[in-house]
Amino acid sequence: MTIPANNPDGVTSERIAPQYRAFKRMLDERGILFSFSGYLSEGILYSLGETLRQKMTLDDTDITTIKKVFSVFIEQAQNIIRYSAEKVLGNVGKSIELSSGMVTIGTENGRFFIVCANTILEEDVPRLQQRLEILQKMDKDEIKAYYKEQLREAPDEKSRGATIGLIEIARRASEPIQFDFDRIDADKHFFCLKVSI
Repeated sequence: MTIPANNPDGVTSERIAPQYRAFKRMLDERGILFSFSGYLSEGILYSLGETLRQKMTLDDTDITTIKKVFSVFIEQAQNIIRYSAEKVLGNVGKSIELSSGMVTIGTENGRFFIVCANTILEEDVPRLQQRLEILQKMDKDEIKAYYKEQLREAPDEKSRGATIGLIEIARRASEPIQFDFDRIDADKHFFCLKVSI
């Protein structure tokens, strides 16, 4: 017997359990271990990171892989917190800034992958694309040399550490990073970065 879902007014509405069960099944079929979409803060990042580390430890993942996945996850999530064009600012006794985006971790072809995505401004696309294209074309030794070179350089005023963070991500990746931009409107793009480990 099918029991219809009801809203508080007693009016029958569409059932939600089958929809979300299908969504969960789709994630499972794609090898998704962990997915978060919404507003991120440093506090949420810490909690999600600890959960991820514990899950991988329980799955007997080797310590080197755990460290790499955890490190890339932290860098990716911090990029969302710093650069997402969708932010909520407020003051409730203290200043609060929340940034919207999504982070997904899964496995495919025997490797872990970490995908982060968020909205960025049109003006930030060319500089970010250039940095990622440079890293995408480098091998491991070139990335290592580039990292040392960038540490000696004065940081770009607009980057807020992004260049070093992206190099850190590329250093830990087991294959070239993948990225894409999907235009939302004249001012914004949906940016996606995928890293395999």
